[in-house]
Amino acid sequence: MKTLIKELPELEKICADKVQQLLKEKPGSVLALTAGRTTEGLYKLLGEKCRSGELSFREAKIFAVTEYVGGNEADSCLSILKKQLIDNIDLPGKNFFVPEEKEPEKYDELIEAAGGIDLCILGIGINGHIGYNEPATPFDSHTHVQKLTDATRRQYRDGERRLTEYALTMGIKTIVASRNILLLAAGQEKADAVFKMIYGRTDSYIPAAFLQIPLEVTVCTDPAAAAKL
Repeated sequence: MKTLIKELPELEKICADKVQQLLKEKPGSVLALTAGRTTEGLYKLLGEKCRSGELSFREAKIFAVTEYVGGNEADSCLSILKKQLIDNIDLPGKNFFVPEEKEPEKYDELIEAAGGIDLCILGIGINGHIGYNEPATPFDSHTHVQKLTDATRRQYRDGERRLTEYALTMGIKTIVASRNILLLAAGQEKADAVFKMIYGRTDSYIPAAFLQIPLEVTVCTDPAAAAKL
């Protein structure tokens, strides 16, 4: 696990350049992307690079890391990712995938059929969740329906927006099987989770600590989120 500590705009540029390089080397790359506020600036940069012709998603496949069960369609991960990225790049619609409640296990089959995840871009929750794998999620979990904790639902409470009680998420085993992982963390409220992710035991109490296991993981954190390191 490598750690980069820089201001968020610089981290966003570094991550965007990594995506650009990956797509240059392997145009048909498989990306797993989280939907959240921390990655919004990164996705804006990727959209700008695509419009300027610096990169293309034409042959790529994108899998959403999470989706909500029920709730307002406008607040869905599908809607958020489309607004922040998908509608601003040249990715064919058939190459964008979101987990479905009926048969979540089929999602892992789709990922496997696509060749596995080349790059997974994640955020981190204040309780150490990745995707929506909450504390006590076992390491060998695949895509599943997850009951969200009160802490997670409070974290994402924003104006009139309220998280649903359940969400679909790639499992921890699905995520750590990615060939490369970038995790973005920003803000003082993430400092405790970032510390436990890097220095905690690899057990289900802090799901993000399982990211100590894969070889190619880069934690990109601003100074506030790195305050306890």
